[in-house]
Amino acid sequence: MSAFTITAAEEIGVPIVLFYTIAACSFMGFKQLRAVVEKGLFPLKDESCFKNDYLDTVIDWIPGMRDIRLRDLPTFARNTNLDDTGFNFIMEETERAHEASAVVLHTFDALEPDVLEALSSMLPHVVAVVTPEQLVEFGWGLANSKLPFFWVIRPDLVIGESAILPPEFVAETKERSLIVGWCPQEQVLNHPSVGGFLMHSGWNSTVESLTAGVTMLCWQFFGDQQMDCRYTCNEWGIGMGITDDAKREEVEKLIKELMEGEKGKKMKNKVMEWKKLAEEATGPLGSSSTNLDNLVNQVLFRKS
Repeated sequence: MSAFTITAAEEIGVPIVLFYTIAACSFMGFKQLRAVVEKGLFPLKDESCFKNDYLDTVIDWIPGMRDIRLRDLPTFARNTNLDDTGFNFIMEETERAHEASAVVLHTFDALEPDVLEALSSMLPHVVAVVTPEQLVEFGWGLANSKLPFFWVIRPDLVIGESAILPPEFVAETKERSLIVGWCPQEQVLNHPSVGGFLMHSGWNSTVESLTAGVTMLCWQFFGDQQMDCRYTCNEWGIGMGITDDAKREEVEKLIKELMEGEKGKKMKNKVMEWKKLAEEATGPLGSSSTNLDNLVNQVLFRKS
């Protein structure tokens, strides 16, 4: 729940635990929004900042993080208006997180050790839409790879209209594709026939893919997805990023590299290492299990 529920918890005298379904690295990015404003990096001066190299400016002062660029920070900061409602809500909301009895993040210790260590001193103990054109480009990228695929297209995926694929695309891929509106994602990712996951870099999907041992193609869109993509590709070595204006040729090339290339094979080996570490973290004596026990003992069972 929102950190603003802290006020209600204080009034009635009960502990409050905030659960953030984002990565620790993204949460740290949210917590730095006030600092980037105070340092004059945001708001953006004008629209030209989107076209020049300004967003590639490296930030070297965020605790527990290195080589982070402005473009890796949450997209709420990408505006020219300091009074933007969404930006200020997120900034103020995460600033109050330390007032909670505890904060729960959907991660595990071995995955984000540096950021979690940095957050430990700040906190108590511890998807997206596309345009019709983008849908078609991704579709033909999949088709031209000549590989079999399973594609989940939500009914509300395309901005303002139904998701309609060209008849020639359907004809080209009908023998090697399955297109549906929903699937039990975790179950699908754990199926042995799945060799890769093309996704928006939402954190829950990232964790599900990692724990299933599936490498990723990351087309980040908004919010925390930029930071998730950065860590998936650069820090953990289990994914490849797709440019914002992805074209079918790029999608095709990356799919083939992910599934058949040398880089894809290296990433597969790496993601299996992370899968093992995730399993250890959630085991009876693992870090996540221990952290959950500590949460219950320190917050819910504490003496008033």
